[in-house]
Amino acid sequence: MKPPKPAARPDRVSLWRYVKLFRQDILSAQPARLYRAWMAEFRTPFFRSFMVNQPDLVKTVLKDRPMDFPKSGRISEGLRPLLGDSVFLTNGETWLRQRRIIDPAFEGGRLRDTFPAMWAASCAARDRLAENVGAEVEIEEITSHAAADVIFRTLFSIPIEHEVASEVFHEFRAYQRSQPILNLAAFVPLPRWMPRFFRKDTKQAAEKIRGLIAQLTIDRMAAIKAGTAPDDLATKIMTTVDPETGETFTAEEMVDQVAIFFLAGHETSASALAWALYLMAINPDWQDKIAAEAQGLTGDFSEVSKLRVTRDVFREALRLYPPVPMMVREATGLERFRDRDVPVGSQMVLSPWHLHRHERIWSDPDEFKPERWQGPEAKTCGRDAYMPFSAGPRVCTGAGFAMVEGVLMLGLLLRDVRVTPVDGKVPVPEAHLTVRSREGIHLKIALREKPNFLENSAGARRDV
Repeated sequence: MKPPKPAARPDRVSLWRYVKLFRQDILSAQPARLYRAWMAEFRTPFFRSFMVNQPDLVKTVLKDRPMDFPKSGRISEGLRPLLGDSVFLTNGETWLRQRRIIDPAFEGGRLRDTFPAMWAASCAARDRLAENVGAEVEIEEITSHAAADVIFRTLFSIPIEHEVASEVFHEFRAYQRSQPILNLAAFVPLPRWMPRFFRKDTKQAAEKIRGLIAQLTIDRMAAIKAGTAPDDLATKIMTTVDPETGETFTAEEMVDQVAIFFLAGHETSASALAWALYLMAINPDWQDKIAAEAQGLTGDFSEVSKLRVTRDVFREALRLYPPVPMMVREATGLERFRDRDVPVGSQMVLSPWHLHRHERIWSDPDEFKPERWQGPEAKTCGRDAYMPFSAGPRVCTGAGFAMVEGVLMLGLLLRDVRVTPVDGKVPVPEAHLTVRSREGIHLKIALREKPNFLENSAGARRDV
């Protein structure tokens, strides 16, 4: 069964129609020709935008000359109330300093340290899913809860049931529903002094989330000072000294960074896992392969490297449904791309959504084919036209973390639980903060014949 894809708009529409479509859903606002084009230009009265799909030009922007193409402020405006000056939004020396402090926390050795927390969150997610045996569930809600649990356990050593963690999670869901993907400033150049016209409920949710994160941050700083802080990601980041300046993050800076860790680590992982589970529901043969492969899981970090089928399935899910469908950079100098002038200030749109489904790059680009990751496409297309976590110096610092989390959780869930699609409820992907389904992703839940967890005498589940 071919995975669902949003309908494309006609090639030509008015600017007002395009803006309206763009604010509703960035994916269906694009014409079908972008799945074949190497580059496309879009003009407004205020700026010019170029979508770039040609792999060598994508490489120029993201890998070869990233400092010449910083992140666009037009896109960051809408996220500023929540993310402040986080590493996701900054450029130049500020960004370089932030990465020098953050990156050591996500080095390979630290993944092993965080794995027990990942395992515990994955088991908890499996147990919650198993409580819905015989029922229909909206799987995005389940995966959002699970991904948030992973973030809080690995970052602050607290489960999602913790009072503050639970409140952050629920406030973030309110923020997600109220936050348009683009603010007015994305289309109209506004002076710095002019209000950004954020929705009242969006600002209130962002302020509440930042206040709760500040509470966690201040408490952790006190624990670090007292020598009682756990050795988790928050402690590692807050005690890491910038080797060039000798400084650590201030409390306010740490709030910014925790906000993006939660957004990037929770929202993107939830999206990827939800679509992967849907793909397994409509491809039961691959689901059974994952279940068989995961039979030996006991909670040891080394086991993840053996989940080769699960990893290929998760890679393919990220290809078809990249959580962040588009990213925007800005040209700081006059460029010449494909014999076309790219003026200073032009918006350079790099679209994993279109690049991953490009008809001139991938074979059967709209088909679910995990086996492609064991063939020649893994070396060519996987290198030149696959960027679910961006690419180059600005690649997501948590990319390795996300791959371990996604593969582990997909394997553990399907080891013990079977998912099937719900008749008449085919999810339609659209972009909000990440690629989600317009009406949710609805699946039916059943236990496998011999699940690897049992009821003990107290009624709590345990792995065996």
